[in-house]
Amino acid sequence: MNDSLSLPDVLRAALAGSLDGLPPKQATQAVDRLIANYRGTTPTDAPVLRDRSDVAAYAAYRMPATFEAVRSALGALREAAPQWAPATHVDVGGGTGAASWAVSEAWGTQASTVLDWAEPALELGRELARASGVPALADVAWQRSRIGAALQIESSDLVTVSYVLKELTEGDRDVLVDEVAKAARGAVVLVEPGTPDGYRRILAARERLVAAGLRIAAPCPDSGTCPVAGDPTDWCHFSARVSRSSLHRKVKGGSLPYEDEKFAYVVAVRPEVVDAVPAGARVVRRPQIRKGLVMLELCRADDDGRLSLGGENVSKKRHGELYRAARDADWGDAWPPPSGAE
Repeated sequence: MNDSLSLPDVLRAALAGSLDGLPPKQATQAVDRLIANYRGTTPTDAPVLRDRSDVAAYAAYRMPATFEAVRSALGALREAAPQWAPATHVDVGGGTGAASWAVSEAWGTQASTVLDWAEPALELGRELARASGVPALADVAWQRSRIGAALQIESSDLVTVSYVLKELTEGDRDVLVDEVAKAARGAVVLVEPGTPDGYRRILAARERLVAAGLRIAAPCPDSGTCPVAGDPTDWCHFSARVSRSSLHRKVKGGSLPYEDEKFAYVVAVRPEVVDAVPAGARVVRRPQIRKGLVMLELCRADDDGRLSLGGENVSKKRHGELYRAARDADWGDAWPPPSGAE
């Protein structure tokens, strides 16, 4: 790995050759079909990534966005449990390995295993990992497994499941989440699209993780009932900024140098293993900045662990240093900032 490059830059460089030899029209058609599946509502019982053209299109168009979403969720876990690090990691339905790239960036020395039912995705994942020059990625194990109710997951410190639950029936999702909870010795990170349906899948999974004895570490300030759950017009989700490479623009177009990936997520930990302290509150909307005033929308917990939504105004005149921190706060951040982060 070139030490002057960040891991996202290394990923973009590794992806640059993924469409070699694939006609642009074929790549664009594959991307369009994947987007339709991504935005649809019908779960499948077969791999979404069917062949090399699908996998290459996915890697070019979706892998950087998946990486940034998982990276954000892992950042919240690291913030809640800064002293904990996984020695082993299993990524369920990991495809070309975006979550393993994010885990590698977060901790660097873990042993990762990627499970997926699409061999073309696993093969490209191997190629990208080898091209990265990152030792932890070079050592990733790539294992073909049918992702569904029959899947058995080897016990691991950290289990990630990103953008997979939508591909399963509701019954299979429930069984898989229970298996993930059983397999995780330390923490579980689940990520889904930041849509109403994606949030509902995360919410259902969250309830099962809590029932299995895990504690919510992020984004929620506690493990109580989500205050958004009863509102059909609202859903809890966040956003990650994704830089668009020339490869991305070649495959799908777009004039802006970036896009915002909307995602919903939950991080749960075994409290007897991971000493996690959830945020006192979480910024759940983009902060509104006015002259001398920052308006924050927060999800917070009371002393009894009940969660609620509410606003907080931070003014330059009254709050001084905290006002400067509020100006720097972003959607999804913990509030108030962790000690030393202001």
